[in-house]
Amino acid sequence: MFSQAHSSSTSGSTASTRRIALNVVLDGVVSAAAAPIARWLAAPDGGLLHPLWFVAGGGITLLVSGVPFRMSQQYWRFSGVADLFKIACASVVSACLFSLLLHFSGFAIPTPTFPIIHAMVLLVMLGAVRMAWRLAMRRRIAAASSERILLLGADHDADLFMRALERGPGGQRVVGLLTDGAQQAGRRIHDSPILGQINEADRILERLSKAKRLPDALVVTAPDLRGAGLSFLIASAQRYGIKVQRAPKLTDLQPAAKMELRPIAIEELLNRPPVTLDADGMGRMIRGQVVFVTGAGGSIGSELARQIAAFQPAALILLESSEYALWQISVDISERFPNLEYHEVLADVRDRRRMTEVFATYRPALVFHAAALKHVPLVEDNPLEGLLTNIVGTRIVADAASDAGVRAMVMISTDKAVNPSSLMGASKRCAEIYGQALDVRARAAGEGMRCVTVRFGNVLGSTGSVVPLFRRQLEQGGPLTVTHPDMTRYFMTIPEAVGLVLQAAVRGTQAMSSVEEDQTDQYLRQGGIFVLDMGDPVRIIDLAYQMIRLAGLKPEIDIEIRFTGLRPGEKLFEELFHGREAPVPSDAPGLKIATPRTVDIVDATAALNHMERACREGDLRAATLILQQLVPEFIHNRDGSLAVMQSSSRQPQQEVPAS
Repeated sequence: MFSQAHSSSTSGSTASTRRIALNVVLDGVVSAAAAPIARWLAAPDGGLLHPLWFVAGGGITLLVSGVPFRMSQQYWRFSGVADLFKIACASVVSACLFSLLLHFSGFAIPTPTFPIIHAMVLLVMLGAVRMAWRLAMRRRIAAASSERILLLGADHDADLFMRALERGPGGQRVVGLLTDGAQQAGRRIHDSPILGQINEADRILERLSKAKRLPDALVVTAPDLRGAGLSFLIASAQRYGIKVQRAPKLTDLQPAAKMELRPIAIEELLNRPPVTLDADGMGRMIRGQVVFVTGAGGSIGSELARQIAAFQPAALILLESSEYALWQISVDISERFPNLEYHEVLADVRDRRRMTEVFATYRPALVFHAAALKHVPLVEDNPLEGLLTNIVGTRIVADAASDAGVRAMVMISTDKAVNPSSLMGASKRCAEIYGQALDVRARAAGEGMRCVTVRFGNVLGSTGSVVPLFRRQLEQGGPLTVTHPDMTRYFMTIPEAVGLVLQAAVRGTQAMSSVEEDQTDQYLRQGGIFVLDMGDPVRIIDLAYQMIRLAGLKPEIDIEIRFTGLRPGEKLFEELFHGREAPVPSDAPGLKIATPRTVDIVDATAALNHMERACREGDLRAATLILQQLVPEFIHNRDGSLAVMQSSSRQPQQEVPAS
C-alpha cells in the first residue's frame, strides 16, 4: 500500500514538474519575442537587432515572473483576474529592468515610450497565450460533452456553475440560460445566450422545440426556486421529455471533478419560505440539561434526538418500545455525536411502573413526548391499543415526568385531533386535553411542570406516509394508489417540523420566567396550543403526479393512478384549527396558537381513570363512551362515507362546550 501511494505521489510530482517546465518554455519564447516586437513598434526603422535583445528580454521576464510572481506555477486552465494582475505587474517590472539593462550596457533606448510599449506587448502576449490555452481546453470539453443543458437561475449563480463546469471533467455543455432578470434576454454569459426569464420557460421550450434545439436537461442553479414555480417548470419540461435537475451548492467548495447534478426532491415542491429559528434560545434551553425523548426511534422522535444532540445536552435519554428502532437511532447518534452521553431505554410508555423507574433514575429537565400510534387504519383495527398508547401512555409519561421534577414536557400532536373522525385523532385530542389541564394548573399556581403541546400535519418521508409508499409503488412500475381524487393534506419536511417543535418549546418555556405577560403568554395561560404554520394543503393526487414526473415518467401513460376509496376513520381534508378556535399569531416565527376548549384537571383525571380501566379490561364500548364525553366533536367515520358527505360543505363540526 505504501509503495502504491509513494508511486502515485512520485507520478503526480513528475507531471507537475513537466507542466511547470512547459510553462517556462512557452513564457520564455513569448518573452524573448516581446522585446524585438516592442522595438519594431516603437521604432520601425531602427535597423537590425543584437541577439542579446532576445536573450536578455526573455531571461529578465522569466526571472521576474518566476521568482516574485510565481507565474510558471499557474494553472493556465484556471487563469483569472488575479493571474492577469500578476502578469501586468511582471510585465511592468520586466520592461523597466530591460530598459535599465540597455542603458547601463551602452545600448540606446529606441524611444522614451519604449518601456511602456514593451510592458504592453508583454502583457498582451503573456495573457494571450494563456487565454488561447483556456479557450482550447473549453472547446475540447465542449466537444467531449454529450449532454446539452439549459440553466435556470440568477446570472451570478449561472456564472459560478459554468466556471465550475469548465474546470470539471466535462459531460455537460450549457446551450442557454433562463434568468430572473427582466431585461437580460439577448445577452451572453461565458458565450452562452440568455434566452429569457424563468417564468417564460414554457414558451421558450416550445420555441426551441420548433427549432429542433431542445436541451437534454434543465438544470436549476437558483437555490430559492421551489414550490409552485418549480412544479410548473417540471410540468413544462415533461411535455418535451426533458429531465429537470438541481445543481449542487457551489458554496460547498467540492472539487469540480465531484460536482454532480441531482434530481429534484419532492420536498422542494412545498411552496413555503424558510423560517428563521431561534437557535440561541434552543441552545440555552438544551445545553447542559438532561433531555428525554419518547418514541425516539420514530420519524419525529429520531429527528428530535438528532437536533437536540447538536445543542450539547448533558445527557440524552432515548426511550423506544421497538428494539430495532432503538438500535438504529442509537447507532446514528453515536456516529454523529461521539462525545455525547446518551442512554438507550427499551420500554413501553403504557407501563406505569417502568416509566416511574426510568424518570426517577435519569431525572431529566426536559421531555419530548413523540411516542404514539399514528396510523389511522391501524388504530381503527386495533382501537384499544391506540387508546392505551395515545391517551393512557401520554398521561403516564406526563405524571411520571411531573413527579420527577421535570421542568417542561413537549407533547407532539396532530391535525387529526381537530374535529376528529377517527379513533386515532380523537385519542390525540384527548391527550391534548390532559396536557392543557396540566399546563393551566401549573401556570395558575406559578410552579410545576409546564406542558407545551405542538400540533402539525403530515411530514414528508415519515415511516408509513404516502411519499415512501408512492416511491415503492414507482419502483414496482405502479400503479400509484390514491384513496380519493379530492383528498388533501398538510405537508412539511421532518427537519422543518422538528425545528419548529423546538422553537415552540423555547417559547413555551420562556413564559415561565416572564416578568410582563404578553398576548402569547395570555393565550398559553388559557390552555393555548402551538400550531405549526403548514402553508397550504396539498392534493394527494397532485403529489402523485409530481412524483411520477420527477421520476421522468408521464402520469396515466407510463404509470397508472388507481383510486381505492376512503378507509375507516379517514377524512378528505384535515384542519389545523377547530371552527371555534380561531388561529392567533404568536410572537415566534412559523408558529400560531389555537385556543381550544379546556377541561379542569380534576374532571380530566377522573375521566382518564375510567378510560384506563375500560381499556385494560378490554371494554371498547365503555372506553369509546368516555372518549365521546371528553371529545364531543368526535364523529366516528367508521366506513369512509362520512368524509365524502362532509366534503360537500367543507364545514368543520362545532364543539359542544364542556359541562
